[in-house]
Amino acid sequence: MADFIRNNGIYNVQNEQSFRNIAAKRIGGGFDAMLRQEMQKAEQLQFSKHSKERIAQRGISLTEELMSDLNAAMGKARLKGARDVVMIGKDAAFIVNVPNNMVVTAMNGEEMKDNIFTNIDSAVLL
Repeated sequence: MADFIRNNGIYNVQNEQSFRNIAAKRIGGGFDAMLRQEMQKAEQLQFSKHSKERIAQRGISLTEELMSDLNAAMGKARLKGARDVVMIGKDAAFIVNVPNNMVVTAMNGEEMKDNIFTNIDSAVLL
């Protein structure tokens, strides 16, 4: 390779742009793409073990549309400085800890009728 010089088993880069191009091909888009991807994952809602159990027990369907709504609501709540939010949809409610991007628990429509939400500083209607 003309862009690399081998010295004692180590390749030294002679052309930085060539190195970036090769690195991008090897890791699928380069460091910037990987960093962006990891940051997007970190910004997405995560589900605690407890919330996963409740969602399964209560038959709550997590559609792509609902997940998109929940993530958008979390972003808005974060901008307003919310910490613990109840997100209320037509069929379910989710208690979300915004700083940790974590759904803490969930309940279906029937359970929402008889519950009082405590330790919540904000509410978002989905």
